[in-house]
Amino acid sequence: MTQISVIIPVYNTEKYIKKCLESVKNQTYKNYEIIIVNDGSTDDSEKIIKEWQEENKDVLVKYFYKENDGLSSARNFGIEKASGKYFMLLDSDDYLDINLFKNIEKYLNEEVDLIKIKMRTVNENGDIIEKIDGPVFEKCSGEEAFKKFVGKENFLDVACIYFYRRDFFVENNFQYNTINKYHEDFGLTPLVVVNAKTLVSTDFFGYYYTQTNNSITRNKDYNKTIHKAQDVLAHYDNMLEKLKGYCLKKETEELLKAYYTNTVVLKTNELKEPEKTKFIKEIKARKMYKNIKARNFKQFIKRYLLKINVKLYLKIR
Repeated sequence: MTQISVIIPVYNTEKYIKKCLESVKNQTYKNYEIIIVNDGSTDDSEKIIKEWQEENKDVLVKYFYKENDGLSSARNFGIEKASGKYFMLLDSDDYLDINLFKNIEKYLNEEVDLIKIKMRTVNENGDIIEKIDGPVFEKCSGEEAFKKFVGKENFLDVACIYFYRRDFFVENNFQYNTINKYHEDFGLTPLVVVNAKTLVSTDFFGYYYTQTNNSITRNKDYNKTIHKAQDVLAHYDNMLEKLKGYCLKKETEELLKAYYTNTVVLKTNELKEPEKTKFIKEIKARKMYKNIKARNFKQFIKRYLLKINVKLYLKIR
């Protein structure tokens, strides 16, 4: 049985895709398959992929082309096609440490639902910009893991730094949101984490996230900033709806709501008028202040300010 399916959605990454594929091919642990989902690329990505396939016939590769429908759709498609016991999501402009699969091998036969690794951000030359640290622990429940992550793991909802037991993912009907396409990781990953029966968080820095010039440019597009804020709100609403069908501890529900609330409220800082005022009205309409538990005086003040003055809340938080 194939142990790991590496799902690589591709959209116009001709400059990076070969390095990405090579980082999988060169793994010191070899029981894997590569699922490439070309999401309607218009550059030479397909040509480069097919040439690479021709040169590496010893590597198990499943290649699919589909009309462009965004990252979430490509991920969902890839998960459907995967046959590995576990799968991971690898963005096509990123790459892996060659010892990553070997490093997590001991967990693959333990039926762990989620295996979390660590990430480095790098520039286009491969120079390390930042090492993203966070809690390290052995097997525990997803609810316990979420509690360990909140406030200590800044990137807990990054989908690419987890290995997912495919049966667990599929049986829970998890899917990436294809309607609200921005911040899709934020929309789903926390829900996957809290529903895991078992999760381990390793200390291995196995994922390299490439900060490209294109990603910096995209962050300057204000129309996209507006859409991102709207999608964050939609993910918050979806989380509340999903919670109705989950059997979680009260503490976990409170943490989850507070986590989503914090992300939504912080989006306010990225908006200009009049969108900022409209966004604040949406926050107030949802009474998000109730998600701040007033267990001490400081929390009481924060909750009160979030209720009456979101802008002031953001200044003093």
